[in-house]
Amino acid sequence: MTQIHTGGCQCGAIRYRAEGEIGFPHVCHCRMCQKAAGSYFLPFGGVLYENFKLTRGEPAWFRSSDTVRRGFCRDCGTPLFYDGGHDHVSITLGSLDAPETVKPDMQTNLECKMPWFGELDGLHHEPGMDTTPEQAAEIAKGSRQHPDHDTQHWPKTASELWI
Repeated sequence: MTQIHTGGCQCGAIRYRAEGEIGFPHVCHCRMCQKAAGSYFLPFGGVLYENFKLTRGEPAWFRSSDTVRRGFCRDCGTPLFYDGGHDHVSITLGSLDAPETVKPDMQTNLECKMPWFGELDGLHHEPGMDTTPEQAAEIAKGSRQHPDHDTQHWPKTASELWI
């Protein structure tokens, strides 16, 4: 049976569908990916163009180099795609509806990896800083984040997204 992966941006303006296995799932530590994600790394996996389809909206594209363009949602800013001009598009694994289903099996560009990254699991954890189930329920009531599944229409009205 063919694997089906769906995903999209935080606000729901961009949705996509990928069929089959997501290839080369990896974490990239390069400086361009750090800047694009606003984070220390960016996880990606590749999908052949013929197995990839936008199901809602059109991404904006930023040409981050002569050979690469990066797709993102122009409304909420979510980084979604990396297109290096080959036979596939790479999707950001965090934009999948079920990101836990694709585990990275490689790292790239280690020269830019934060030198302390391996120490994260040893950081102090303050349980009082975790979101309680009651807080999560309250946040969910007013959340404008698209749910982790396809919807007929999102948002109910455009005014729900912006203040």
